[in-house]
Amino acid sequence: MKQVRLHESLRALFYTPYYAALERGGHEKEGLDVILSQPSGPNRAASDLFDGYADVTWGGPMRMLQHMNQDPDPDRRLIAFAEAVARDPFVLVGNKPRLDFRFDDLRECRLATVSEVPTPWMCLQEDLRRAGIDPGEIDRVTDKSMSENADALREGKVDVIQVFEPFVQSLINEGVGHVWYAAASRGLTSYTTYYAPIFYCRQERDTLLGLTRALYGTQIWLHAASLSEIAATVHKYFPELSAPVLEGSIFRYRKLGIWGRDPRLAKTGFLRLKMALISGDFIKRDTPYEECVDPSIAEAVMAER
Repeated sequence: MKQVRLHESLRALFYTPYYAALERGGHEKEGLDVILSQPSGPNRAASDLFDGYADVTWGGPMRMLQHMNQDPDPDRRLIAFAEAVARDPFVLVGNKPRLDFRFDDLRECRLATVSEVPTPWMCLQEDLRRAGIDPGEIDRVTDKSMSENADALREGKVDVIQVFEPFVQSLINEGVGHVWYAAASRGLTSYTTYYAPIFYCRQERDTLLGLTRALYGTQIWLHAASLSEIAATVHKYFPELSAPVLEGSIFRYRKLGIWGRDPRLAKTGFLRLKMALISGDFIKRDTPYEECVDPSIAEAVMAER
């Protein structure tokens, strides 16, 4: 068995395809012994690959672009090769129903945004700019965790919060939260992929193919399996969640289409993410798709079927 040290950038329900791949035995069929770990922090997910702590990471292309802005050495490039989350999994949850929500409504609200990672706000501020709104005009809480923001919504201290599952489903079940805007509705926005250093990709193509085969098989299963089957498969990663919350969260994410049906990272989604990072002044260098995405791995696996 070939050992692969795999980092998850953080524990999150929208990574369900990767957790399910670990549980369904696809890696073992490919002769891979996958060892799951976490970096010391989300901002270490990329650098750990060069410091010898992991071989492959799943996480946002945002971290790849951030790394290559800070270190443009072509021999230290990161290469994305198998995407699982193709749309933005974050949701604006308000304190009252607003079925006719428009971004302009946020001018009159106190909004609490995600502080744990930068991508959710980067993408939302790009949505606002496209709607003709200056993000700086929004009354925004920026320094609280999603858990703290959920409590603030319950207590009436804010009008709307930006969160991912299971916060969305929990707040809905409690009767205190209402979906205003699902960011997945903007279309493809590349959110989570496998990536590895270029030297590893060159030396271990068969390993990358094996990881991608396991993921692709899981993606096909994920779009056909029952909610209870999916929930049972990944429950060990979220033991604190009740079945109704876990299944409700999975239902929403699958309905929103955040999980791709194949592992190919589309250029459209990559460009949408990159434009958000540039407009939000998170990155300066416009790294081309071709420099950091190798679609040939996914395409070869897809051709096998």
